[in-house]
Amino acid sequence: MSAAPELARLVLDELLPDVRNRAVKALGGVEGEAVVARLEQHHLDLIEPLFALYDKKADTTAFVRRLLYQVVATATGRSEPLRVLDRRREVDPRWFQRARQIGYVCYVDRFGGDLPGVRKRLDYLAELGVTYLHLMPLLKPREGDNDGGYAVVDYSSVDPGLGTVADLESLAADLHTRGMALCIDLVLNHTAAEHPWAVAAAAGDQAYRAFYRIFPDREMPDRYERTLPEVFPDRAPGSFTHVPDVGWVWTTFNSFQWDLDWANPEVFAAMLATILELTGRGVDVLRLDAAPFLWKREGTDCQNQPEVHLILQALRACVAIAAPAVLFKAEAIVAPQQLVQYLGAHDRFRPECDLAYHNQLMVMLWSALASRDVTLTRHALSRMRRTPPSTAWVTYLRCHDDIGWAVADEDAGAVGLDPTAHRHFLSTFFSGDYEGSFARGALFQHNRRTGDSRISGTAAALCGLDSARATNDRVQTDVALRRLLTLYSVVYAYGGIPLLYMGDELALPNDPHWADDPAHAADNRWMHRPPMDWSAADRRHDPATVEGRVFAGFVRLARVRAGLLALRAGSPTELFDPGSRSVLALRRKHPSSGSVVALANFGDDAVLLPRDSALPGLAQDSRMVLGAEGGLLSPYDVTLPAWGHAWIAEP
Repeated sequence: MSAAPELARLVLDELLPDVRNRAVKALGGVEGEAVVARLEQHHLDLIEPLFALYDKKADTTAFVRRLLYQVVATATGRSEPLRVLDRRREVDPRWFQRARQIGYVCYVDRFGGDLPGVRKRLDYLAELGVTYLHLMPLLKPREGDNDGGYAVVDYSSVDPGLGTVADLESLAADLHTRGMALCIDLVLNHTAAEHPWAVAAAAGDQAYRAFYRIFPDREMPDRYERTLPEVFPDRAPGSFTHVPDVGWVWTTFNSFQWDLDWANPEVFAAMLATILELTGRGVDVLRLDAAPFLWKREGTDCQNQPEVHLILQALRACVAIAAPAVLFKAEAIVAPQQLVQYLGAHDRFRPECDLAYHNQLMVMLWSALASRDVTLTRHALSRMRRTPPSTAWVTYLRCHDDIGWAVADEDAGAVGLDPTAHRHFLSTFFSGDYEGSFARGALFQHNRRTGDSRISGTAAALCGLDSARATNDRVQTDVALRRLLTLYSVVYAYGGIPLLYMGDELALPNDPHWADDPAHAADNRWMHRPPMDWSAADRRHDPATVEGRVFAGFVRLARVRAGLLALRAGSPTELFDPGSRSVLALRRKHPSSGSVVALANFGDDAVLLPRDSALPGLAQDSRMVLGAEGGLLSPYDVTLPAWGHAWIAEP
């Protein structure tokens, strides 16, 4: 970095007396000194990245001074309940790593109608053991097509159809009284074309024109596009859009989403102001959407550039000073070896994001499901770099997005697979076009030039439940439910915060009416975003129904997980070969409570495993604390039924 620690200290020493006076005057001696202590603790992670990013583009010392006063003003202006939350989480900074953390993801309108409606459903979430609620994009989007809410026109307002900012604050307060955290999306890479910044830029305001990447002709766009991949090749080909009387605007995702130019320090300042405002609403976690795309460099794919990490480090330091209760979650769907960098795992650890999606786990679980073979899964997951102990994965089986086959060529080759052929197999299998496939998904963004494609579909549909229901096949219904719960048993055991996507706890099918809305008709991802079926939820306590069986399975997963310290985040997950190509085996350890081994059978037949190979090093009096029907633990072996799972814990 261009700014040495000595320079950072000089800036801090200049500001510290005034900051102390302001903080103590606003909050009193004890609370004011806490703000000063946070500034002293995090100043280096703030000042060094900013000098590295902007030293040649601005009076960086003055810029840093302006930001620091903004950060301190936010810290001293937080409400008393939020300052109490700050203090609690400063005392226990790894609160989010606890084994009792369970996440739930939903669209506000599809789950509760609006924000007050979500508040009425918190008892339902509590039944599932949920402690972390991620509400999909709810800030005010553009009208019409808005990429599922990711084209924002006002970061300070809530979508009027969902409620008001006051409703958001009330929901956050209710969640906090229940020990639940609130996560919302913040789109960092782009705004809607109708955002006031973009409107001003289009009107010729040079200051706001500099907020975006706009070119007068095709010379530079053509040069960039030589190495740029297309995100939506079917419906939004290319990465630039010609806007009359404006120029060629960089639009990575859609023509109505204008990429911000983070090389401009004023963009950093404006987005920081947005972040600080949201922290005051009671938000606990900000999901940083499209984080890898923030920095553009000719000759690259314009993803994962070093400057992206500097931006996130500086933003993280600002929030750590202003609102230490708040976490960052990176939405970084990148190559496995680049993923942990978003958690600060560089040559020298730098606090960056606290959470990141474990995309590789999700992909590898579906790969194992289709192939009935965990060899690739075990190899790929074992090769990933460890996360810093102060961070955590967010583990998940599916989300609002499609499933892309991020199978690295080197991982496939290492286990004897042709990577291109395997990715094609997965798309064919989960679209239901492979002979003998039980899945009922659909191809998404099929690229005819490269042959690449992704998959849409609910978890239940991809596990075979939709096809079983169509033929009223009770045996295959049972098998599909075992597949679903076994997949989630790995998600809940792997380490991190497991996320349950809305409706999976009831095994909801694909939405047959997803294309009826003209705004959704060109995007088949809406097939796996069905509205919540509350009539199905009413059957969740009836063990004779599909909903009752699945819901009870998720309740048990959460309850058992909460009692196992070894399943808290912050320690490594060890994968090992238990002696079967169809069984995924992982071990989690805790220094005071011993180890837990989680086993998941991805095969069509029951498996008998010798105890020594299935439970290496576990005490003889270990017991099965969770298991599918038919699972057995004896002094000599472990039996797993077809598509079954088991957790074995030391006493």
